[in-house]
This record gives sequence, C-alpha cells and structure tokens, in this order.
Amino acid sequence: MGAPPEIVVASSPAQLADDVAARLVTTLVSAQSVRALAFLGVTGGGILEQTMAALKRNPARDAVDWRRVSLWWGDERFVPADSPDRNDRPAFAALFDALPVEPANVHRMPAAGAEYGDDAEAAAEAYAAELAAAADPDEDVPHFDAMLLGVGPDGHCASLFPEHPGVYEEQASVIAVHNSPKPPPTRLSLTFRALGAANEVWFVVSGTSKAQAVAMALGGAGRVQVPAAGPHGRHRTLWLLDRQAAAQLPANLYRAPTA
Repeated sequence: MGAPPEIVVASSPAQLADDVAARLVTTLVSAQSVRALAFLGVTGGGILEQTMAALKRNPARDAVDWRRVSLWWGDERFVPADSPDRNDRPAFAALFDALPVEPANVHRMPAAGAEYGDDAEAAAEAYAAELAAAADPDEDVPHFDAMLLGVGPDGHCASLFPEHPGVYEEQASVIAVHNSPKPPPTRLSLTFRALGAANEVWFVVSGTSKAQAVAMALGGAGRVQVPAAGPHGRHRTLWLLDRQAAAQLPANLYRAPTA
C-alpha cells in the first residue's frame, strides 16, 4: 500500500511554501545524481502556486538542471489551452517560464478543442500512452521523484472526488472526469494507481478550511469517502502542512506548539 504518512508542520503558509520549495530542490538534485531525468508531477491550487513562486525566488533553484526535469500534471481542467481555468498556465507564470525547461520534457495534459476536440476519453487515453512511453519497461507510469498534491475541503485530490466514479477506477492510469462537483465539470486526472507509482507523494496543504479533510485523511478514512487518504508513495508519503491545516489532527499524530 505504499509508505505510511509522515507529517511535517510549518508555522505559516509562507514558511510552508519556502520549506517545500527547498525540499523540492534537494529531491530533484538527488534524483539527477543517479538518473538522466528527474520526474516531477504537479497539480493546481493556491498553496502549490505559492510553493512555485517560492522556488522561483530561491537562489538554490539553480542547483537543479531544469533541462533534465520531466514535468507532468496530476490533473487538469479539460478546457481550451488559453483558458484561465487551466492548471498549467499559473504553474508556468509562477515558475516554469523563468526556468530553462526543455520543451520536449514538458508533458501538459491535452486541452479541449485541440487535437482530441471535446473527446475527454481520447485525451485521457493519449496522456496514458505518453506516461507509458516514459515509464520503465513492463510498467505504464513513471516513478515520479515527487508528486505534489493539494487537498480540497471535501477531501479530494487531483480530480478524484468523494464517491465519484474515478475513485473506483482500478485499471486505467488516466481518466476523464465528467460532472465534477467542482467547476469546470470536465477534467482529466491520474488515478490512485498512477499517483501511487510515485516514489514520493507530497500533500501540500494550507488553511483552516482544509483542516477537517486533513484530519480525516490521516485518521483512517477510506479513499472512496476521502480521496486524499488514497495516494501513498512507493518510498515516502509526506503531509506538508501549515498549523491551520494541522489544527484538527489528533494529539497522537501532531501536538500543536503552546507558545
């Protein structure tokens, strides 16, 4: 079932973003010391955009050879490429536009109205094929060195929503999501199986509105009801929180500072 979760709590959202950015530099440099490519998976969300902005400011970012980073998305809104609803646009604005990433190593999820038109299933199958082409022999998903995930107040992660069809998917690596409870209604998402192929899964979560979902995910809830309880990295599962997001954790998992 993957690695048990480890919890690390920062004092504020800004400190959390700085800490995750620094951790990401270390992880990518370490991966590049043993392999030609480091594999990074990202998703959208406010704290993840703050993390990317923190990495852009961090002078240590240049320790990473960004030309040797293979960049993927854990989920994407199936809207036109120029839509402000896309996850990839803020990621590039916050960070990747400033880095010498190699275009061939950037794997954006397909956009609506492009090569696959409005056929989200075909777009999902195409992204699954792209993942498989980058994976080790006999596997169909690369072992991401870090897969960064946010958590919604309802406990969703990527575009896997509570009791929605995607949480029951066992076979595919990428799915089309229809009638999403959060707009826009059509999305593409990696599945639990694909997310769990990562060497390390990092949940990066900030704010009081996420505290209950964090407590449920770490407190033994099932992944159908609380999808964030599902993904576990092969080697490490990190919950990187600020104090507000950690506020409802039981004392056996986290004891808040009294000062």
